[in-house]
Parts: sequence; structure tokens; C-alpha cells
Amino acid sequence: MSWFRRNKPESGPAMNVAGSAQAPTVPAPAPAAAANGASSAFLATMMDYPLTLQHVYNRARRLFPNREIVTATADGYERSTYGETFARVERLAGAIQALGVQRGDRVGTLAWNSTRHYELYFAIPCMGAVLHTLNLRLPASQLGFIIQDAADSVIFVDADLVPLLRGVKDSLGSVRHIVVMNGPVPDDVEGLPPVHDYEALLAAAPATFAWPELDEREPAAMCYTSGTTGNPKGVVYSHRSSFLHAFSVTQVDTVGLCERDTSFPLVPMFHVNAWGLPHAAAMVGSKLVFPGKFMDPTHTAQTIADEKVTLAAGVPTLWIGLLQVLDRRSDFDLSSLERIVCGGSAVPASLVRGLDAKGLTIIQAWGMTEMSPIGTVSRLKSSLQSLPFDDQVTYRAKQGIPVTGVDLRIVSLDTGEEAPWDGETFGEIQVRGPWITGSYYHGDNEEMGASKFADGWFRTGDVATIDADGYITIVDRTKDVIKSGGEWISSVQEEGLIMGNPMVLEAAVIGMPHPKWSERPVAVIVPKPEYKDTITKEDIIRHLEPQVAKFWLPDEVIFVDALAKTSVGKFDKKVMREQLKDQVHFEE
Repeated sequence: MSWFRRNKPESGPAMNVAGSAQAPTVPAPAPAAAANGASSAFLATMMDYPLTLQHVYNRARRLFPNREIVTATADGYERSTYGETFARVERLAGAIQALGVQRGDRVGTLAWNSTRHYELYFAIPCMGAVLHTLNLRLPASQLGFIIQDAADSVIFVDADLVPLLRGVKDSLGSVRHIVVMNGPVPDDVEGLPPVHDYEALLAAAPATFAWPELDEREPAAMCYTSGTTGNPKGVVYSHRSSFLHAFSVTQVDTVGLCERDTSFPLVPMFHVNAWGLPHAAAMVGSKLVFPGKFMDPTHTAQTIADEKVTLAAGVPTLWIGLLQVLDRRSDFDLSSLERIVCGGSAVPASLVRGLDAKGLTIIQAWGMTEMSPIGTVSRLKSSLQSLPFDDQVTYRAKQGIPVTGVDLRIVSLDTGEEAPWDGETFGEIQVRGPWITGSYYHGDNEEMGASKFADGWFRTGDVATIDADGYITIVDRTKDVIKSGGEWISSVQEEGLIMGNPMVLEAAVIGMPHPKWSERPVAVIVPKPEYKDTITKEDIIRHLEPQVAKFWLPDEVIFVDALAKTSVGKFDKKVMREQLKDQVHFEE
């Protein structure tokens, strides 16, 4: 994926500074290798068809005009279809152009998952601009930095999120217009750029739009990393990379999204394009259900039951909450739900078992912002399906095998060489493929992550093992893996084991400095409400002792009401270490 301005170019059409495609330079054909002593030039002459999101847009509008798109609201559900929604997309493109947006301009969205947000998912990139989804859960300092760094020209914002923009108004220097959707324009917009009403803009726009011819390597969207270390970094997705990633989401052995599905992306649309589900859904004509801002476990269960959802996607915290609701209530009919796709952090085996007991199947996936994001999916190979249930759960709790299109290797932390497929050797995951970024926005200087790229591979910073069947198991981040007395300890594996204790709701394990052993593990645990006053450290140690080596046992167990999390629901261990630095002290 190449960014049109600062990054190193890929092979393919050059991009001028405005982002428009220059005429491609076609190299002279190289002679084919001689075969059996004969010398002949033989090249394929397939059509050079651009893989752009315009194709996905046109396909959905023509083939699936009556398939529903639904958004949960405070009053029930707002219903539309691909035909109705994509007719509005055409008006929206004209409205955006009337605001002065040109090819290559970044257009920000600050919004919940909704049909209006979905309209922007196609109008912006298909007109040649760049969809820039803004994370509404970031602190003001990071949100302001991202808007400035991307130089957004226009921001579309949900009415109830306008206060977030007021909080960063000093960072809106590049922003020429703000458009308010999913509600009326608030009264208090003083100090903001000119503010417009979304529906009024659409009503004033022409019904048709002359879509430009796009090159597949032009930028379509961008998303920033969560910024757990330093400022967030921008990742730019091309039309080609988004198209191919959506293709991957429709493969049977990955997510398997198809026309018969009713898909429910609870993963935010501001987070890596909702894992590619919005684009893939239009590609195959799946019914789409958006949660709006109603993502608590009870609303989630109700929406799945009401809309007969077959595929839902989100982070483990959501499904832990859903399981709690189902333990208390039996009045939700979730029989339509065929599979839950889960990522963002490791899925504990206890969650796999708990959902299975309710007749629900969870499928673990792994990836990153830099990977668009899907890299692996944990589906059982046919050779493993005859295993006993507990052994199957062991595999399903792994992060899975690489999907088609992603090359993956594990590089040993100790030797720097590629690790054996023994399921034991810790190493950093490195990946490459057509939807994996080759550089960050603004280029590859050291500050922005030059060290993240090596010999054509992206260094993910995730530590894992890989077994003989090709299944990876994430054991940590490179900055979180615990090395105690020269031995590695996987905080992720230990967290999963602790969450298998029936008294535990959530658990994080962090390494804290130790004068003798360098680091020792400390468990930070949120008990289930009914055990809040009775659970003890000894309960946790007794639960772990039969399952781990003695040196893995945590030296301290701390019970808390809630765990620090990042804006996308991952455990924020940097914050936890800071919180505990004055509380945990080890003696030799």
C-alpha cells in the first residue's frame, strides 16, 4: 500500500502530489525463461481490471438492492436497503465535493457504527478522497494530534459526539467544515469551523455523481494505531488492499461472510474498518446490522435475537459480558447466531467453553491496524475435528493459521533466527502480504517506526509460538513478555488460565521489576460480583499450581473493580504498571 505523498512508491502508477494517478509506465516485457532449450516470450494477457471499492459499490447496488441495512436506535431500529443507501451515497459524494474536497484529501469521521457512517465508507473513497476514521475513545491530546497529523479537510461527526470536537478545537486548523449527522446540529458550536447539517447537504446535492476513474493503488482509507507507546501512527489502505482484504473475509475458512448472513459488526467502524466487514458485506450482499452506540451486553443480546444475526464480531470483553447476561437470563433466542468472530486480545479457553455451553461458537482471529487487520483465523483443520472436546478447545483458543494472502514467520527472541514449528519457542511474529502496510504515513524514519520493517517483513511486536500444524499462539507483546531468571513467562497464557477460575471475570498479568529475578509476574484480577468479598490470593494460586511451572506463579495477586483498557478494549498494561509501581515492591 503506498501513500500518495510521502511514502516510498510501490511498483505501479506513480501518484502526483494531489493524489491523482499519472499515466502508468509499462515496462518492456522481459524474455521468458527458456524451457527445454526453446527460447520464447510468453506473457499472460489478462485484463488489467482495477480492484477498487467502486466495484464493490456498484455490485451491491445492482445485485443486492433489497438486502437490508439496519441501525439500532434509542427508539428501535432504522431500516434501509443497499439500493436506498447507495443512492444516498451518490448524493453524498456530490455534497462532499461541494464542500471543496478534492482527490486525495483526508475526510474524517467521528461516529458510532450506523448507516450514515456506512454511507461515508463508500462516498469518500469512491470519489477519490481518503476516509479517515477517528477513534472516539481516545484522549483529547491524541485525538487532536491525529486530526492535525492527517490534515483532515472535513469532519463528519455524530451529533452527540460534537463535544469531543469542541475539546480539540485548537487542533482543527486544517478542517474547513464540520458536518453533523444522526441528530440535529447542537446550539453550542462556537469556535468550530462552519457547521452543516448532514441531511440538508444531501437534500441540496444532485441525485447523480460522475465517479472518477481510480487507480487501485490510490489511498482509500486511513487509520491510526492506538498509540500505547508514543503518538499514534497512521496506516494508509489502498483500494487494492481493501478489496483483497474484503475478499479474504468472505473465504469459508476465514470469516466466511456470505449473502445468506446477517452480519453484526460490534467492532467499531473507527477501528481498522470494522475488520473489513462493511466492505465484505457489500461485496457479497450480506444483511448488515449496526449497533449504533448501544453495545452493552443486554442490547447486544436483544439485537441478535430481534434481527436473527448469524455473524457477530467484537473484542472478548463484549462476549464475556454477553455470557454473563445469558447466565442470568434465558429469554433471549440466539439460535440464529452461527459464529462469533473475536479479536483484539486473546480469547480465554473458559470463554470458548462457556459460549459452547450456550450453543454459541466463537472463532478467534488475530491481526493489527498495520495488517488491515486480519492475519490469522483459528478454524479447526479437518484432521483435528475428531479430537476430544478439550483438545479441540485448546486449538480454538490459539490465534489460528495464516489466512491465504498472508505470509507469516516467527523469529526467535533469543537467536534472531526463524523459530522451529515446535509450539514452544517464543518469537516475534513477522508478516508480509498485499494488505499489510509497507510503511507508516510520513515515511520510515526511526521515530515513526523504521525498525518495524525488516527485509520486506513487518515486525508486529507480538510474541508467539507456532506448532507443527501451523497454529500460532500469542504469548505476549514484546514489551510485555516477562523474563524471570532467564526464563520466559507468557502473561497472555497465564491470564487465560486465571480466567478459567469460576470466580474470576477478567485478569491481567504484568511483569514488575525484581531485584533478583529481573521481573516477576503480578496478577491483577476483577472478580465476578458474587465473589468480590470472598476470593483470595490462595484461590488463584491453587487454581494455577496444577497447570503451570512453579516459577510462573504470580508473586502478588491484586483484586480491583476494573482493569485499565485501551480505546479499543485491550488491556493497557503500561497504565497498570504505572498504577502499581508504588504498590508492589519485592525484596531479595
